[in-house]
Amino acid sequence: MNLFFEDSTRTRIAFEAAAKRLSADVINFSAKGSSLSKGESLKDTALTLQAMGADAVVVRHWASGAAQRLAESGWLHGSVSVLNAGDGTHQHPTQALLDAFTMRRHLMGAAVGDDVTGKGLDGLTVALVGDILHSRVAGSNIALLRTLGAKVVVVAPPTLLPYGLEDRGEVAVHYTLDDALEAHDLDAIMMLRVQRERMTGGGSGFFPSPEEYTRLFGLDRARMDRLPDHAIILHPGPMNRGLEISAEAADSPRSVIVEQVSNGVAVRMAALYLLLSGEEASA
Repeated sequence: MNLFFEDSTRTRIAFEAAAKRLSADVINFSAKGSSLSKGESLKDTALTLQAMGADAVVVRHWASGAAQRLAESGWLHGSVSVLNAGDGTHQHPTQALLDAFTMRRHLMGAAVGDDVTGKGLDGLTVALVGDILHSRVAGSNIALLRTLGAKVVVVAPPTLLPYGLEDRGEVAVHYTLDDALEAHDLDAIMMLRVQRERMTGGGSGFFPSPEEYTRLFGLDRARMDRLPDHAIILHPGPMNRGLEISAEAADSPRSVIVEQVSNGVAVRMAALYLLLSGEEASA
């Protein structure tokens, strides 16, 4: 069952396609138009889903920690698997997995079926550019990329950085995209959407204006040409063309944005299979 409390296109459809390709029955449950809009709690919704015979619940929720709460609360029977499809500004684990898979295929010589030495992204330098503060994609990618051995570069205005990120020394931080391009030979650059729906006042106060943001952080043709020849461009979507990324960059041959969507189906098939087949437990 796909339980989505927030709007989604790519993630919801990818999970639905993944489950159907594995021959599972899929029920899409939207908070809008459901009993949730009448005040029903997450607990009662979970009990209802279990009573309907759900084997797995894919949940996207506006509150950070909602998926973990659903998984550990005891509301669902122990055999029901919970997959986090994005919780607030916290995490989006399957997005990070598909991003890493896409980078690996292009930058580590890995294609399906290839025998590739090593298991990670050792030696790569990856930049995350934009609204780091509100991005669950950034949260998951920073953790996963560092785990896989990549160097992570974060580029954002100070107002869109989590408090203390630079002091922790986990990532290299830059306050303009030009500075990051000057300081690092990037293997991959991921442009992040400005999440105005999570900002008080729709973004006012976080940066002076859209034009100023684009001038300092937007990926256009000139900045794209400064990337190494092998570097790839990623974006988790949806894109704000003309704000964080130009149409020329988004549609360039080095852009793998559409491929990310395709890889997302495969990665989510793997996640569903490992959780529901029981093979991982016996491995």
